[in-house]
Amino acid sequence: MIMPFDDINAAPTEALLQLYANGDPEASRALTRRLLPRVLSHAERLLSNRAEAEDVAQEAMLRLWKIAPDWRTGEAKVTTWLYRVTGNLCTDRLRRRRGVGLDEVPEPEDDALSPADQMQENARAEALQAALARLPERQRQAVILRHIEEVGNPEIAEIMNISVEAVESLIARGKRALTTDLAAQRDELGISE
Repeated sequence: MIMPFDDINAAPTEALLQLYANGDPEASRALTRRLLPRVLSHAERLLSNRAEAEDVAQEAMLRLWKIAPDWRTGEAKVTTWLYRVTGNLCTDRLRRRRGVGLDEVPEPEDDALSPADQMQENARAEALQAALARLPERQRQAVILRHIEEVGNPEIAEIMNISVEAVESLIARGKRALTTDLAAQRDELGISE
């Protein structure tokens, strides 16, 4: 078959679908590379489930292949049609999910801390805050920026208007002071290291 395009990947989607309908396997590959990632991403966002999204994307592409010989160029964009089919397939799956009986739904896992663990976490946070408050101001600022706010050392240096080496020194001294300050409370706070 003579290719009407120098590069099939540059062909419009509708033209690729027509080429596929006429038996061009390269058009099928080009359409799949172009459309499948979009369809899969759309389905995954709608379903919040990768495995189901893969099933939906596969079904949507199969429907596109089936309709290709009957496609009427100019009536709708291929991508619009494909997004609509994908959305409908996702809606059907979501409706089926809602129809699941209460006994069939697994118990949700409780990721919350137990009351005892929550009390210990609160005690640790309070002890850390108190120890931070006892640090010299610049050490406290450097440690908080680095280890609580997770800011990089070069940015901390800009914020504090000092060198990166000075930031590293402040953080090191601050961490040593915190370790010393909290050492007496290790057992009480349940700190193993």
